[in-house]
Amino acid sequence: MADPSTQDLSGLTAVQLRDALAAGKLSAREATAHFVSMIGQRNPHLGAFVTVTAEQALLDAKTADTLHARLVREGRLEELPLLHGMPTAFKDLTDVAGVPTTHGSAALDHKPAPEDGALASTLKAQGVVSLGKTQVPEFGLTAYSENRVAPPSRNPHAPGRSSGGSSGGSAAAVAAGLVPFAPGTDGGGSIRIPAAACGLVGLKPGRGLVPAGAGAGDAAKLVVAGPLARNAADAALLMDALVPPEQAPDGGFLANVGRAPESLRIGVSLDSPWAGVYPFEIGQEARDALELGVKLLEEAGHSVGEAEIRYDNRYPEAFTIAWTAGVGSARIAPPREPLLTPLTRTFRRRAQQRSASKVSEALAFLRQFEHDTIAQYAEWDLILMPALAQTPRPIGWFTGGGHSGEPWPSEWAGDADEDYKRQCQYAPWSSMVNVCGLPAVSIPVHTTAAGLPMGIQLIGPAGSELKLLQLACSLEAAKMPV
Repeated sequence: MADPSTQDLSGLTAVQLRDALAAGKLSAREATAHFVSMIGQRNPHLGAFVTVTAEQALLDAKTADTLHARLVREGRLEELPLLHGMPTAFKDLTDVAGVPTTHGSAALDHKPAPEDGALASTLKAQGVVSLGKTQVPEFGLTAYSENRVAPPSRNPHAPGRSSGGSSGGSAAAVAAGLVPFAPGTDGGGSIRIPAAACGLVGLKPGRGLVPAGAGAGDAAKLVVAGPLARNAADAALLMDALVPPEQAPDGGFLANVGRAPESLRIGVSLDSPWAGVYPFEIGQEARDALELGVKLLEEAGHSVGEAEIRYDNRYPEAFTIAWTAGVGSARIAPPREPLLTPLTRTFRRRAQQRSASKVSEALAFLRQFEHDTIAQYAEWDLILMPALAQTPRPIGWFTGGGHSGEPWPSEWAGDADEDYKRQCQYAPWSSMVNVCGLPAVSIPVHTTAAGLPMGIQLIGPAGSELKLLQLACSLEAAKMPV
């Protein structure tokens, strides 16, 4: 590797940057200063960051450099944290001590968090330096990262389009080289949707593997934390930091990610549990990505065939009840409720009017849905489909109105039910994976004539996170366009 001090650090992979920091070829302060500068240059046009904590980041980097120097002196460099000095950022649903957590909502008081949340605490213990908080939709509810708090998060490949949601700001930051990688959280596609929109590898781990991600109001246990990265090895490195050693593969994710998995039976399915309520069309660009994905997988020695998957048509109502239950109990002062977006306001009102028994019925149905769907998936080693049904959508497309980057007007045009329908049609293959608690990965495989990334999604059985990353790595090795 060339001397990192002589090149643009944003061009390094996360693994290369980590190695340079650990070897002392680069100081944490130098790395932090570089990425803070990149944020200053590019974020005004992207809206990836809501809050930039440059001063605190440089102080944390100085502390990291002091630790590195001491461990070198004492001959104990092996005790250096795995992600020593690595810059990253946290989505604005995650508490970071001393930094406001807006939850993407103008209806909340934006007070500094008194302590780190579980995800920030886990990664800080592994040595990361947080550069700030990234843009999210209000309460993480939508597949786009636009709210009334800050300008929308834009797609680095096409700034007139969305970077997805809810980890949209983090995905934009990684894709634009503002951070080397970032953690996201995924309760209905919130890692995989922005990863697909921004041309990244996005891994949703299975339920219970990563001990940081789920929060209050998630009775269905949908939310997990996972990596957003520019390649599979970088995602594996972040997984090594997120997953407790006793639950990780022997040797860890990064050490094994380059090993090609055995020949697999992969079932292709375009069926969706949303199709009965929200019929959708699959864009040609999504079909092109799927076709290329199938070709690459077959060339790698895997067997790909059509999978017959059928979903219970009661799913949309049950999932929506579970997904929006938390917003009904959010502590929002009545005078500030008009500051909520129309979608949040609508689903909050419905959640508050819903009986507890109705919620219990929905949760019971989702557990049965999980059992039935996993049984169907088990006929195959993995299930394959496009990551998204359409290309990344224009800013304002979901809400029915444009957005110039100015603060949202006091009255936001747009119908909540139409907004929700468009999201389900855009990402029809995401949420059922969370209900089933299974691992899934979004892999970029195609670039459209307009320069937009398109990807595939692979869903695996419990415990298949490494296998999914290995497949992503093998597709990268096939020199696919990204």
